[in-house]
Amino acid sequence: MTMMWNVPVADIDAAIAPLRPDTDSGDRLESFAVAAWSFLVEPGDRVAGALIRRFGASEALSRIVARPAASTLADDELSAADIAEALARWEPRLETPALFRSLTSAATLGIRLVRDGDEQWPDGLVDLGDNGPRVLWVRGQVESLPTTASSVAIVGARASTGYGEHVAMDFAAGFVSRGYAVVSGGAYGIDGMAHRATLACGGTTIAVMAGGLDNLYPSGHEELFKRIMNTGSVVSEVPPGGAPTRWRFLQRNRLIAAMAGG
Repeated sequence: MTMMWNVPVADIDAAIAPLRPDTDSGDRLESFAVAAWSFLVEPGDRVAGALIRRFGASEALSRIVARPAASTLADDELSAADIAEALARWEPRLETPALFRSLTSAATLGIRLVRDGDEQWPDGLVDLGDNGPRVLWVRGQVESLPTTASSVAIVGARASTGYGEHVAMDFAAGFVSRGYAVVSGGAYGIDGMAHRATLACGGTTIAVMAGGLDNLYPSGHEELFKRIMNTGSVVSEVPPGGAPTRWRFLQRNRLIAAMAGG
């Protein structure tokens, strides 16, 4: 193979190498494909997940780029109508320059790509099936990504009460003392207090974002996110450049729930 998505393999290798520095060229081609899928689709896209499971990420991408008739990809799981609707959703994003800008931004920020199948992949994400991500974009310590056996999620209201914040901090401190990592969403209110209490107790915390990691949201938590990255990580299934939309916040919550054991 010399080309993928009409891009020379050498260019793909150069773009992915900073994001997966300890891998070979073969891994980088598949990594490019899963990164491309995360760029093409919205989180939780079942049709994309089913196609990737059936063909593999790179083969599924090649078929989509060829803009096939929907009937050629239909099977017992996916109807021609399912495929046609998905192709229409993805068509506006079938542009390689924007994807490469996203990859360049990721490399500049020191972001790493973690794929399903990697040692660091959170095992709980398997439960999401075809609706789950195939890649995570990670800023911070890749090895901090949690297993369900070693983590809990603490989330709650943005407009939290003082009592609610006290309970969140108490929960976080108790879990840290028992060796658990704390997963939350980085938001104002309960999420932020859970992250801060974990850090204050010397624990590991993971913040799951709804948008790309080039523009961490909320911006008022920029210093908190930097502290999290020193020992834990900030992660997203959305590539750099992706905005934290209402839909993506809802989908982000499923990652928090799946990553954590409780």
